[in-house]
Amino acid sequence: MPFILEGIVTTRNSDGSINIAPMGPVIELELEGEIKRFLFRPFQDSQTCQNLMTTKQGVFHLSDDVLLFARAVTKQLTAAELPLLPAEIIEGRIISNACQWYEFRITSCDTSSIRAELQAEVLHTGSARKFLGFNRAKNAIIETAILATRLHLLEKDIIDEELKRFQRIIEKTAGEQEHEAFDLLTKFIAANREDAS
Repeated sequence: MPFILEGIVTTRNSDGSINIAPMGPVIELELEGEIKRFLFRPFQDSQTCQNLMTTKQGVFHLSDDVLLFARAVTKQLTAAELPLLPAEIIEGRIISNACQWYEFRITSCDTSSIRAELQAEVLHTGSARKFLGFNRAKNAIIETAILATRLHLLEKDIIDEELKRFQRIIEKTAGEQEHEAFDLLTKFIAANREDAS
């Protein structure tokens, strides 16, 4: 059964620098529990989509560091700040402190709608440490990060309602990393809502 797996993608910009963005591709586990393919559905005007359409390659990372997600969404993260290693198969970079990573190549592109559908095959995998999972606060950060990327699509009341719900979870279950991530995201949401009005 296909499902969405949230992670971080690194791609190469036209000037050779590295773009870092959160992304949730659709995957389907193979019988042996491996991931062999991704379906990426980025908005066509995103830098990640442009890079994938141009270079046809990237690295998808699984990480339990929700501050990494928050900093990527709020554009407060540069490749210079991360421990990056050269990829094994593709011309790309691996976030070396991610739990797992998957080097991939785009095999087909459908740009007939606002969100492209990019099929990818996994070429190489690696891991640095076990993925320990998410507590409720970490899950709330991932959901808040997704909300922050959808401000142009959602009604104000829905955004407010979701933020209140996530705030309650953070207050009850968050540690220092989750508090810092939530603060970054809520400031980003407030600033971008002001820009839109």
